[in-house]
Amino acid sequence: MLKGISPLIPPALLMVLSEMGHGDCIVLADANYPAMSGNARHVIRTDGIGIPELLDGILRLFPLDTFIKRPVSMMAVVPGDDYVPEIWEEYRRVFNNYDVDESKLEFLERFEFYRKAENVYCVVATGERARYGNILLQKGVLDVGE
Repeated sequence: MLKGISPLIPPALLMVLSEMGHGDCIVLADANYPAMSGNARHVIRTDGIGIPELLDGILRLFPLDTFIKRPVSMMAVVPGDDYVPEIWEEYRRVFNNYDVDESKLEFLERFEFYRKAENVYCVVATGERARYGNILLQKGVLDVGE
């Protein structure tokens, strides 16, 4: 066990987060996401763990890209679906802890999200059961002294 690292982050995910470079992307995928269908270099399973908890643990370690306008992508609700993703409010609470405001988020149509996620560095297949829970994060660079 390591100090300061969420015990929810398995060693394989910690290794992948460390390997990722500036501009590499990671998807935190809900339980409905087709995690094995893309070309991700890594697929890591974290069954039984929800995305908000993983997101919090990852953002402690992971700088978001500041060279692009929106380093966080989320899957938008499909037109005609009246579902309201309450999970988004949980994500916003986590984002607020890391100074990630609404201006850094984009909501992509379902198939646009899939296209953007096609070649990510890693997909983390979680146990999150909330619909529209998928998040794509683009890694940035560390500031001097971090």
